[in-house]
Amino acid sequence: MEFLPYIFMGLAVVFLISRMKPTSGVRQISTAELKLELNNKNKQFIDVRTPMEFKGKHIQQFQNIPLNTIGNSTNMLSKDKEIIVICQSGMRSNAAVKQLKKAGFTKLANVKGGLNAW
Repeated sequence: MEFLPYIFMGLAVVFLISRMKPTSGVRQISTAELKLELNNKNKQFIDVRTPMEFKGKHIQQFQNIPLNTIGNSTNMLSKDKEIIVICQSGMRSNAAVKQLKKAGFTKLANVKGGLNAW
């Protein structure tokens, strides 16, 4: 019984690490790499922050599709073009690319560090 708190703590650490690790098969790009891709018409740019966050500051080429609606918005996206996803820190965008990958999208990129790194 005295080891129970350590077991729970260990499980919590494993859970947190698994949530933060990059999704396999998804490109992880820096903001410097993003700047080189912004004018590419063969890319789709998605910002998964809330509408209020997006209104406060955003990159012009990005369309706002909040993370909580991404599953219902896949019909707005093309599977033929790469989707580059950003959020404030890179956490929500990583969750979004996981959802998009499960929905059958294969051309995906996550912006490391999000707008905080911009």
